[in-house]
Amino acid sequence: MTPYIYIASPMKLPQGSFGSNSVSSEQPNVFKSELDFAHLYFENNYDSKLKQKISYSPHFSFVHQVAVYVNYIPFKYRLKGTPEEEKCLKILYSYLEEALQSSGIIEYFTSLSGKEDLEILKRRNVRWRELKTPYDLVLEDREFWEITF
Repeated sequence: MTPYIYIASPMKLPQGSFGSNSVSSEQPNVFKSELDFAHLYFENNYDSKLKQKISYSPHFSFVHQVAVYVNYIPFKYRLKGTPEEEKCLKILYSYLEEALQSSGIIEYFTSLSGKEDLEILKRRNVRWRELKTPYDLVLEDREFWEITF
């Protein structure tokens, strides 16, 4: 199963790839190292076939959502401290900070793909100032946070 991070906001969230560093614009799929390739791709919840927004999880109360495949950010009990992990956590931290500055509140949820509808195992309300480092964003499977600025 694939781990995902889901983010919901009352405001539109940026989508796309963040953090990859290709050799050149002429070779966008060539990278010098695994660290240069490490990135996060934020995909919005618009279904082009249905021509409408879908919800990634019934637990969300906000309509604007993104999903992030997090192969470099494991669940809390599997952290390794690799450079790729650290890079992707910094990207995520920056992304969430910008989203919070825009909206003042977000919902942040982790789940294995296909398990998003299952019961939340841990729920918290968190103030952004409580999160001191990007590593504070590492959650357990089916953990749900409401983060306020």
